[in-house]
Amino acid sequence: MPNHEAINVISMEKIIPAQKSATSTASRPRSNRPRRRKTSAHLPQRSAHPALIGLLGGRFQILSPEQLSLIDQAARSILIDIGVAESPPSVIAQVTAAGGRLDQAGRLYFSAALIEQALQGMRRDFTLCGQDAAYDLELHPGRVYVGSGGAAPLIMDLYNRQYRDASLRDLYDAARLVDSLDNIHFFSRSLVARDMPDLYALDVNTAYACLLGTRKHVMTSVSEAANVRSIAEMCYAIAGSRAAFVARPFLSINCNMAVPPLRFDAESCAVAAEAVRYGLPLHVNTFGQMGASSPVTLAGSVAQTVAESLAAMIFAWLVEPEAKLTFGPRPMLTDLRTGAMSGGSAEGSLATAACIQMANYYRLPNSVIAGATDSKVADAQSGYEKSLAITLAAQAGCNLITQASGMQASLMGCALESYVIDNDMLGMILKSLTGIEVSEETLALGAIRAVVQGEGHFLGRPETLARMETDFVYPPLGDRRNLDEWQAEGSQDIRARAIERTRTILQQHYPTHLPEAVDSELRERYPLAVSQVKYG
Repeated sequence: MPNHEAINVISMEKIIPAQKSATSTASRPRSNRPRRRKTSAHLPQRSAHPALIGLLGGRFQILSPEQLSLIDQAARSILIDIGVAESPPSVIAQVTAAGGRLDQAGRLYFSAALIEQALQGMRRDFTLCGQDAAYDLELHPGRVYVGSGGAAPLIMDLYNRQYRDASLRDLYDAARLVDSLDNIHFFSRSLVARDMPDLYALDVNTAYACLLGTRKHVMTSVSEAANVRSIAEMCYAIAGSRAAFVARPFLSINCNMAVPPLRFDAESCAVAAEAVRYGLPLHVNTFGQMGASSPVTLAGSVAQTVAESLAAMIFAWLVEPEAKLTFGPRPMLTDLRTGAMSGGSAEGSLATAACIQMANYYRLPNSVIAGATDSKVADAQSGYEKSLAITLAAQAGCNLITQASGMQASLMGCALESYVIDNDMLGMILKSLTGIEVSEETLALGAIRAVVQGEGHFLGRPETLARMETDFVYPPLGDRRNLDEWQAEGSQDIRARAIERTRTILQQHYPTHLPEAVDSELRERYPLAVSQVKYG
């Protein structure tokens, strides 16, 4: 019998020599493990790897065809037979003119014909653009993109490590950070700038801080309908004209028109109507909480959330049939022990996957929340909660997964270093969407025969070297050094490394995609307070 303990593991350094590190001294214990290259500088350049953007999900199908049909029937029945309360006059006028009805108690009912007509008439397969075309998001069925989001009022200070009120500068910094991270595809406003004097200043400064901070697609919110015009005209100025912006919309609006259980919010409906009239793409989002504002059962919660989202989608479509609308069901969980929202639950992840499947059943461009961990810091709890939720959402085939990076404390807090950690995680999750290629080439029978009859390892094979640069994801932050090296270099955990990396990015990365003349013009027209003053 061979003595396996005596067999040395072949080192990659025999094939690809690495530079000797300062810690590789004779006084250090020797190991028979493969030597890890010390820094990412010795890894293949990331530009050699296929872009992990817009990959196809949809392999995970939690609902059977029969269950899909039953939930669809239930959602339609809710709109036809139960109806929606507190509908503002604008919604009532649009829906009743299209075949709906209003009862004496003020509940608004949708007709079966209207629901079907809207589902057939809504736009599909459109693109949400970046200011740089490299970051365009093509919302074809099953295409997966991951981004930020959250609207947190608090941020973990990058230096004193305590939560505090978020500011406009923090929002701009978050946008700059996301701009530099390859596996985060879009920037959805993740912080509420609590240093703004009023809602108008909040809305225009939020939009502009995001647009200034990143070339990627921006999603923001609007507090009052009257503020939509300024944001739209700001976008037109950056694009060059309204027509140019509508052709390549690099900003879209998040709007929560439906308020569970089965009510409309008048101001949000007014915002939505203004947004689609100005040509702004609209994310039609609905937040229910299982056991509180929606049924405690997963099926009931999904059915109600789908119905509420459809009701809001139909209203926006009636206002502007050519509107670019994203179906955004967001079933969340109430921890029934405390009554608080739980963003990191397994049950919420399952309900979210079911809602994605329903969206794809209707063939609607869609978005969900996944990654709203309950943990207050980027720790193990944060990692396992985010990984489960985002993996299921990606594998279910969601177009836009928001809150997939940066968020903590059930969306109440943001930690900038979490973006950097989550960028690593997202790279791994996105890689899982590529599946496994099975072919004569990849089964590699010829290579196996040659190796067992020759050197006894695959490290020197030409296909090994070629695929090293194309087939593997190398986490920029994850630590793959051996134990000796890790201990010799300070035994840092991933949070410590992420904090250092975040500080470095924010000191160095200042996007310059926005022309100075445009910036000056807009600062004269609007009360823009975001500072571009560099750190250090």
